[in-house]
Amino acid sequence: MMTRRRSVVRRAPGKLFVAGEYAVVEPGNPAILVAVDRYLTVTVSGRAQSGVVISSDLGPRGVRWQWRGGRLDVYGEQDEQRARDALAHVVSAIETVGELLAERGLPVPALDVSVSSALHEGGRKYGLGSSGAVTVASVAAVAAYCGLGLSREARFRLAMLATARLDPKGSGGDLAAGTWGGWIAYQAPDRDAVLDLARRRGVQEALRAPWPGFAVRRLPPPSGLCLQVGWSGNPASTASLVSGLHRQTWRGSALHHTFIKTTTDVVRAAIGALEAGDGKGLLHQIRRARHELARLDDEVGLGIFTSELTALCDAAEGVGGAAKPSGAGGGDCGIALLDPGAPHDIAHVHRRWAAAGVLPLPMRPAPEGNEE
Repeated sequence: MMTRRRSVVRRAPGKLFVAGEYAVVEPGNPAILVAVDRYLTVTVSGRAQSGVVISSDLGPRGVRWQWRGGRLDVYGEQDEQRARDALAHVVSAIETVGELLAERGLPVPALDVSVSSALHEGGRKYGLGSSGAVTVASVAAVAAYCGLGLSREARFRLAMLATARLDPKGSGGDLAAGTWGGWIAYQAPDRDAVLDLARRRGVQEALRAPWPGFAVRRLPPPSGLCLQVGWSGNPASTASLVSGLHRQTWRGSALHHTFIKTTTDVVRAAIGALEAGDGKGLLHQIRRARHELARLDDEVGLGIFTSELTALCDAAEGVGGAAKPSGAGGGDCGIALLDPGAPHDIAHVHRRWAAAGVLPLPMRPAPEGNEE
């Protein structure tokens, strides 16, 4: 029987890619991610009137939606396109949980949903995966409010379905980091197969059935190294960069196969270094990952490396560390792994970043999530 609470609060951390960008969008290719201690929070409570009201500091406030044929439509004379553009991931998350409720013969209650993000600051987007975090937190909060006892993997799968319905090209790495927390190794499922499964057999069956390509496991943090994060000062669109790569004749080419093979080798070696506590080995693999991304950028011309991201990497390598763009590049954040026992080197790197227009972001890996 479905039980409801007065209100439920759930949060999801932002994420950074450590290695495996671009290759991870293809099912089964591994990547390493780390969740960071900046969070997006979703609060769900009941309301007297029917439908759903969504308020977000990432978009419009107080937008009322009504259910029609299992989907949410904007109520009345509100600007529907603006609301859909700003709240697409929240809406898709609620719809996906609603579909699961309907399959279990349970009603969808009237909801007030409020979103608050610390993944942005002063209107600046840092590229920490706010779309993924809001999807993960929305699924978790709505499901918990509706009394659905879901495992961590079930929540991830619902979030993956909700996201893939909007854009099947996304790997879901941000969803995995937001769901599991900490350092993780991740392989993306075949999103087309997953969507087809949900269409043919329903969401509930999609939570139980095997997902081709999908795998996730926790990793230990790096031994003798600390994570430093710098923001390039330029927001970037992961979706447009990945779409740009998909439009290239690169796919299926010799360069494509070489990139996938080399990146997979780098990620697996980096996973091995993390699990063995081999800090030097991990630094070597992060440098390899940087050079492989640079080679892809030179060949395809996506604009992965901006002058700020190049300066970020050079500064870290100048003191014996390793660094690279995090995610699709073209702006957003870069990561560096440095010796925590050398604070003068870290301060020197931060000064060089600042001189190049890179803002050091004070953040740490988020702790591993707990089951509810």
